[in-house]
Amino acid sequence: MKRSIFWELPYWKTNLLRHNLNVMHIEKNVFKNIFNTIMDVKGKTKDNIKAIMDVAVFCNRKNMELVCDGSRVAKPRASFVLEKNTQLLVYKWLKSLRFPEGHASNISRLVNTEECRLYGMKSHDCHVFMQTLILLAFHDLLPNGIWDALTEISHFFRDICSSKLNDDHIERLETNIIETICKLEMIFLPLFFDSMEHLPVHLPFEVKFGRPVQYR
Repeated sequence: MKRSIFWELPYWKTNLLRHNLNVMHIEKNVFKNIFNTIMDVKGKTKDNIKAIMDVAVFCNRKNMELVCDGSRVAKPRASFVLEKNTQLLVYKWLKSLRFPEGHASNISRLVNTEECRLYGMKSHDCHVFMQTLILLAFHDLLPNGIWDALTEISHFFRDICSSKLNDDHIERLETNIIETICKLEMIFLPLFFDSMEHLPVHLPFEVKFGRPVQYR
């Protein structure tokens, strides 16, 4: 195992905060993985053939495995993936959105309703979407259990980015984010999870010793 050169610094072993994780970067990647998977964006969704093949090896989810019908192999539609008509409703809703000056960029310009895709989302756009719009966009469109898990991860990022946090709140965030990630693991496929989906677990610890996100 490679040892970081930073450990040669005399103070490094006593340094409580050895990293300063980029919260906006983590939030952007988590949002894109969730949105692209739910909206079944071609080439970007984590609900692909390779992921479903992993289900047969690592999971006990018979309803999500590939269905063989003679010479045909079909991919079942997961409960967290919206149907085409419903996806179009979400994109049309995004196309009609208007924000107060300075709150976010004009997201309606990034929406292509013909191709059912979003283009050119910046970090701040993903930040606004993750903390506000994701709950409105998928409300009543996803099963309650899935929407509840999305609500929890959305509220987590909203709280972790607050300008004021007391110690009790940080402790709750530290406990709740572990449960939230476990809920997401019960919903999405194993391939959905990379390092970005697990980094939020470390963010409350960093807030505890490094103080609020915007000051770092």
